[in-house]
Amino acid sequence: MSTNNHDYVVEIEKFAQKHYIKKFRKKFKKAWEITETAIVQEVERIDRVAGLTDKIEKIALSGDYWLIKLYFSVAGTKKSAKASGNRAIILVDNSSYKCRILLVYSKNEICPPNETQKWMKVIKSNYPSIWKIFHRN
Repeated sequence: MSTNNHDYVVEIEKFAQKHYIKKFRKKFKKAWEITETAIVQEVERIDRVAGLTDKIEKIALSGDYWLIKLYFSVAGTKKSAKASGNRAIILVDNSSYKCRILLVYSKNEICPPNETQKWMKVIKSNYPSIWKIFHRN
């Protein structure tokens, strides 16, 4: 884990906006705006908070890159981040201090039977260059 004092630049990918966030925005309205702001603020400090919370899971590491899963709850729902079933998949580039939010989804949308296989398939299909960073075969 890095101990720099840089905030990361956070970009929410168009794919994430179009396919998943759109549903959150429609369902939760103002609460989603608050939630999205909170997600971005947490990701801006990702290197400082990654080891301090169980809401962030490092999925894969390759050089300066991390692929992480962030658990979150929507503002006002009174559920814990993990119990809510809401997740974000994020690429962290520690050399350029940039984070790309690739997916934001509800476990209910992308599951069953295997949540991990489903989001990995989405990454592989829609972000092939990122997939190659972690799967060099």
